[in-house]
Parts: sequence; structure tokens; C-alpha cells
Amino acid sequence: MTYAIGVDIGGTKVQFAIINRQGSIVKRHLVPTEADKGPEQLLEKVEAGIDRMIAAIGQSEHIEGIGIGSAGQIRYSDGSVWYAGETLPGWSGTPIKERIAERFPYPVTVDNDVNVIAIAEKRYGAAQQMEHFVCLALGTGIGGAVMAAGQLERGVFGGAGELGHVSVDMNGPACDCGNQGCIEQYASGTGIARIGREVIQQAAAPIAWEPNAKAIIAAWLQGDAAATQVMELVIQALGTAIAGYIHSFNPEGILIGGSVSQAGERFFEALDQEVTARTSPVMRAACRIVPALLGPDAGVIGAAAQVWHHPSWK
Repeated sequence: MTYAIGVDIGGTKVQFAIINRQGSIVKRHLVPTEADKGPEQLLEKVEAGIDRMIAAIGQSEHIEGIGIGSAGQIRYSDGSVWYAGETLPGWSGTPIKERIAERFPYPVTVDNDVNVIAIAEKRYGAAQQMEHFVCLALGTGIGGAVMAAGQLERGVFGGAGELGHVSVDMNGPACDCGNQGCIEQYASGTGIARIGREVIQQAAAPIAWEPNAKAIIAAWLQGDAAATQVMELVIQALGTAIAGYIHSFNPEGILIGGSVSQAGERFFEALDQEVTARTSPVMRAACRIVPALLGPDAGVIGAAAQVWHHPSWK
């Protein structure tokens, strides 16, 4: 039996796992990111976690490689961080691949956290039968990845797929990226909370729910009128963005994961109707909108699966 080690670096936690070729997690470990303490301590945590995974396998010759997925834009040619925002302060410019490859005698590959989710879904999840698809992660922000002919679209340095920063309103709220009206301002967890606060401020009567995505979605599923007002705008905005992705990439599928997507069947039914109303019938007929299957483990599974997905390592 052979394995790969996966590392999923996020803003709040770093997850490590030993993955077999079937995509199953054999052993896992979790540590807090503590990003405010700087990149050096984070790299040391990554090294220590990998050491722990190697020790858990017992026979190092069974390890085929180390795959790392990280928040931020990753320069794919050398596995360094091109840019990371406030989620990981000081992380921009960090030479992740160089550091880990110097420390361990295995092939190392590094990519963006949503790109590796797309790899996981392609190999083991909802996209196993798809060669052309778009992957969206609706969480605190919105991350994206585009796969064509079974391989990721990377752009000039590896930053392709920043689909959360496609604008659905040129006069909309300002985004940290410099644009206005980005879909992240509407359909992410923070975007839903923002709209919720606006609805509360404009409401003539008290509103029972707190202005956070989880509470708003729960109230919407219970038929609350104010929450419905919020979610109708969210779905309208997201449907507009997805129609644009379909027209741009002509995919077989739009995979949607992340905490917001856990709103369930009603969310997907409403979104499906909105996208259909906004998309060319011929383009729409070729594309399904489906939930991602692998849940919160997708990042670490996909990180490890890079070892087998990389064209030179198959």
C-alpha cells in the first residue's frame, strides 16, 4: 500500500492527513494556524505535522509525495505564495515548496486551496465523470477553480479561478480586491451577513434572527419573510455569476461546496431556476449544478491527491 501526505493550510487551522490512492483518510492531525504569529511559526508547524504523519505510516518508502493546499494565490511554477490577504498575514512571498522540499526527501507540490478541492472532487467526488467543470467554495469568502480537459486552468502564474471577484453589480459595494459588486459581497458568509444587517436596519418591526449566514439560512428554511428577502437577493446574485461562468467556460457542471451550500435542496432548486432564467438555453442544457460531495475533508484529500493528479507523477 502506498500513500500521500496532504496538508491543508487555512486561516484558522492546518489539517494533516495520510491518504491512500482510493482517497480515504488513514490518519489525521489538526493544529491551529495562529496566523498572527507569523509565517515562520506556521512553516514550523507544517514541518512538525508532516513529521508526525511520516511517523504514523512507519515505513517511509510507502510515501509517494507530499501535497499542500494553501489559502492565497500560489505561484504554481515554484510553489510560493504570490499573494495572501489578511487571512494569513505575512504569508505573501513564502516559499512553501522550497522549504518543505529541502526538509523532506519526497516530491512536493503546492497549490491554492480551492484548486486542490477541485482535484479531490475530480478524483473521488461529484466530478468523477466530468472533464470540464467549475468548482465554487462558498464560505467566509468565495473561492473558485476551473478544470478543462481534466486539468486545472492556472493563468499566467497560477491565479486563475478567482471567481469570487467577478462583479455582478458595477455600482455595488466595494470589495477588498479593488472591484465593486463582487459576488463575494453577496453569496459568501460575510456577504449574506452584510445583506442581513441592511435588512435589519430597514425593517419596520424587530427581526428574530442574528445577522450571520447560519442564522439567516435557518430562518429562511423556516419561511421567515425577512430572511427570505435576504436569500432571494443572494440567489439572484449567485445565479447571475454562475450564468456568466457557464457562458465563459461551457462546463459540464458547476460544483458548489462550502458552508453556505449546506442550505440544502431548497437552495439548489432556487439557484437552478435562477441560473436557467439567465443562461442561454443551449449552454444551460449542457451544464448541471450539483453539490460537492467531500465536505470539509476535500481540502486535505485534494492536497494529497496532487501527488497522483500531477501529470508527471501519474
